[in-house]
Formats: sequence, structure tokens, C-alpha cells
Amino acid sequence: MRIWVARPEPGATRTGQRLVAMGLTPLVAPVLTICPTGSALPEGAFAGLLLTSANGVAALNAADRMRFATIPVFAVGGRTATLARRAGLADVREAGGDAVRLAALVCASLPAGSALLHVTGAEGKTEPALSLRAAGHPVTAVVAYAAEAQPVLPPAVADALAARPPSLDAVLHYSRRSAETALALTRQAGRSGAFGVLRHYCLSGDVAAPLVEAGFATCLVAARPDEETLLAGLMAGT
Repeated sequence: MRIWVARPEPGATRTGQRLVAMGLTPLVAPVLTICPTGSALPEGAFAGLLLTSANGVAALNAADRMRFATIPVFAVGGRTATLARRAGLADVREAGGDAVRLAALVCASLPAGSALLHVTGAEGKTEPALSLRAAGHPVTAVVAYAAEAQPVLPPAVADALAARPPSLDAVLHYSRRSAETALALTRQAGRSGAFGVLRHYCLSGDVAAPLVEAGFATCLVAARPDEETLLAGLMAGT
């Protein structure tokens, strides 16, 4: 089974290695590139740090890591939490992969009115900030990274989709932006028909939404928004 891994690096290569270990054949071809914005974190005291992506950890420089070394850090999922601990952040609390649950974890951990800093991306979602502000927590968001779309469909993917029959069986989608970009690039390349008949494994319902709206028949959503569950679903479908 040959599977397109469309997520950005460095996660794409790591996922590809996991697929090989599972006896599958990956086609690692990201449609997005994560780029730092260079934005500095604001001065001032914060009661907690919010990290909703591993990219947020990567955006912290050495001084940032020292500054937040002992402050509660609220990580959306296990991978982000692990990287935060490796970066020297001592008090890391994990929310199980969901931004609304992250907000609930903060509210259970800190008194209302506690100021929070959210290191986020340019395409950041409304949560957890929406729920936290409603609960009385001031949230300062810093856009520390952005996902830039590739200008054209990766040639290896275009060739695989042009084969008769296509030499791809499935694709893994880790973010809504990645799914939207893959859809747009396959349409631009005239490969949307072949793309549509693949099995689409999605990290969450939000990730799957643009594919469902496009009428794709086989969009399988992980029961939990984490890679372990996504890959378990992939194996169950092989």
C-alpha cells in the first residue's frame, strides 16, 4: 500500500519512517513549508504558556526557553508536550490533542484572570483563546510561524496520480490547511479525479471538512486527534 504523506517537515519524514516500519510504502511530499516569522515574544509576566503545535516549541529561542522554564506550559497533544519537555520546559501539561480540552485544562489549573501567552501560527484557530477569554483569562497571541503552500503539486505525486491505475492508494491529512492545499494543487494540476478516489485518512473532522465538501467518498477520521490513532485506523483499513 503506497501512501502520500502531505504534512510539512519535519513531521513528514518521521511519519514516513513509521509507515516503513509498519510495512507500508510512503510517498513523502509535503504541500506546506513551515517558516518562522521572526516575531519576538512580548515582555511582561504570564501565568502560563500555550503551545498548540510542535512548531510553537521550535519557534522558542534559548532565551524564551529559559524564561518559561518553570512556568506552566499547556500543550495540546503528546508530541508537542514531549518536545516542550526536551526543550527544557519543566511544568508541561498535556490536553490530549484537542484545543477545547486545552482551554478546560488551563481553567482547571489557573485562577480566572491569569494572563496567558499563546505561541501560534498564522492560520491559528479560534480555540483555545475563545474559551479562555470567555472564562476570564487574558490571552496574548504571537504569530511565530506560518505555513507556506507549495506553488505546484509535487512532481512525484503528479506522476503517481497520472499513472493508470494511479500508483497511490491513500493519503494522510494532518491539518485542514494541508488538506485544502492538496486539494487545490491537485485541481490545478488536473489530477483531482485521481486524488478524489484515494482513501483519505484525516486527523480530525475539521481536517476532513474540505474533502467532504468536495464530495470525496472515502474520508476516514481518527477517533482521537493524534498520530497513534490515525495510523491505527490506517492499518485497520489496509
